[in-house]
Amino acid sequence: MTAAGTLPETIAGAEVITQAVTALFVPGDRPERFQKAAAADADVVIIDLEDAVAPSEKSLALASTVDALVRGGIRALVRVNAADSASHETEVKSLLAITELKHHGLLGLMVPKAEQAGPLTALREALPENLALVPLVESARGLVQAQVLASVPGVTRLAFGAVDFALDLNADSDDRFLDAARSQLVLASRAAGIAAPLDSPCIEIRDVDRVASSARLAKKFGFGGKLCIHPAQVAIVNAEFLPSDSDIEWARTVIGAEGGAAQVDGRMIDRPVTERAKRILHQARKGSSNG
Repeated sequence: MTAAGTLPETIAGAEVITQAVTALFVPGDRPERFQKAAAADADVVIIDLEDAVAPSEKSLALASTVDALVRGGIRALVRVNAADSASHETEVKSLLAITELKHHGLLGLMVPKAEQAGPLTALREALPENLALVPLVESARGLVQAQVLASVPGVTRLAFGAVDFALDLNADSDDRFLDAARSQLVLASRAAGIAAPLDSPCIEIRDVDRVASSARLAKKFGFGGKLCIHPAQVAIVNAEFLPSDSDIEWARTVIGAEGGAAQVDGRMIDRPVTERAKRILHQARKGSSNG
């Protein structure tokens, strides 16, 4: 994360977002927090112009965001307001304008309340292809259309907004009541051939056990990462998405038996098992090099 100084001429925002495990929200109307967010070791900072910003502060938030991306040395994904909101068009126009500059820090756009392919397609056509486009699924209609949204050419990955989704269904937002939705988003992403989705943030900010449990659950469902709402969550989520010591030991044992023993610890060793072991070791090496 670049906290200050000259930004590179070309930022492969789509690549950054594809590989991200942690994505940290920061309110767009709190520019004094931008550098703190950038220093929190999240893979991506998301400047939020939507839920974290009061309607009366939308214009200020947009101005602060543009200034930070152009002159503040900040790299970030930006969550704009929904396509049917009063401020959406102005936000998109202002953010697209800065992509014409030689140096800027915009990584891409996150679109909340995503439910239809049309607006995403239009936005993708206007956005430089090296920048990311992330639809945020937060409603029953959005979930039903998840496969369609994930299949829009140029969509980088999906993200899940569990609190708004639960509100739309009049359901409890506790993790385990949303199993079906999580599974569907992971399946839709895999079927569309895009990166595994980003899970909804844990609303418990400083409860380490709850944050860790929520991240662990997301990983087991097949999510590729998790949204965060406070810097304190970042390290916890990153740690949970790394393979455990026991996972690494198991993977090494499996690879050691590849082509030889028919079973390890009573479990048959075939290609899917060895491929999973190789993936675990790859993730472990990647985590070690990033640390």
